[in-house]
Amino acid sequence: MSTMLLAQQAAETDINSGLAVIGYGLGAIGGGIGVGMIFSSVISGTARQPEAQGKLMNIGFTTFALVEVLALLGFVLFFLAG
Repeated sequence: MSTMLLAQQAAETDINSGLAVIGYGLGAIGGGIGVGMIFSSVISGTARQPEAQGKLMNIGFTTFALVEVLALLGFVLFFLAG
């Protein structure tokens, strides 16, 4: 009798919230890596050509905003799934 109850409880559990947490965690890691690579490239490019710093920073902040928008979208989807 107890195995039947355990099987019913296992069938009733919702694993979507757990998967949403894992998915958002992976999304946040991806955004963090992306931002690190963006500014690493900006610093490297500025070290090679200091006169291009203004253009590189403009491109860096534009791509930073795009990456952060994707991370925030993942954050919103996390709450919608939960």
